[in-house]
Amino acid sequence: MTAAERAYAYMKERIIRGELAGGARLSEGQICAELELSRTPVHEAFLRLEAERLLTLSSRQGAVVTAIPPGEARDVLEMRGALERTAAARVVADRVDPARIAAALRTPLGYQREALDSDDLNAYVVADCDFHGAVITLSGNRIAAHFYDLLRDRQLRLFHQVFTVGGLKPDEALDEHEDLARLLAAHDADGYLAVLTRHLARHQGVL
Repeated sequence: MTAAERAYAYMKERIIRGELAGGARLSEGQICAELELSRTPVHEAFLRLEAERLLTLSSRQGAVVTAIPPGEARDVLEMRGALERTAAARVVADRVDPARIAAALRTPLGYQREALDSDDLNAYVVADCDFHGAVITLSGNRIAAHFYDLLRDRQLRLFHQVFTVGGLKPDEALDEHEDLARLLAAHDADGYLAVLTRHLARHQGVL
């Protein structure tokens, strides 16, 4: 990992976790001191984060963490819902082997349980995204999987807010994930879509 990549990863993780909230100001000197790096790699990291719309750079204010725009939660959840509904319908239509479905979803569910037991919110949020990503991967739709990956950082940032500011309980979300896994393995498309709709509505309702 280069110095610029290290600075980028350090700041991006803090922004996604909510440790650096929208509106927070950053200085290159501050990050240089924290990571013991020169200004050049830190500046490169700032530019990369600006390109990803996580930082806003200006000559007057310097670097400011970009707040989550109004309506983005709804936009992200609608897009994710569309991708996952399409994926689940294909999994059922193609009669994907139930054992394969169970195996693919077992790992992210296990990581969620472990994260819940150890009170590790960051690991839980990552496993949450991985669970839904696994459903999309099972469909074999590579374009849908690509678009889901594009939403990943936005989802991670939103989910940290859902479980901290919003107050949604991770154990309740995990219960719904287990229901989704069971219904998909049973090729119950209607049941899956009903639980998914409720699941997404609960996320959107707390933001």
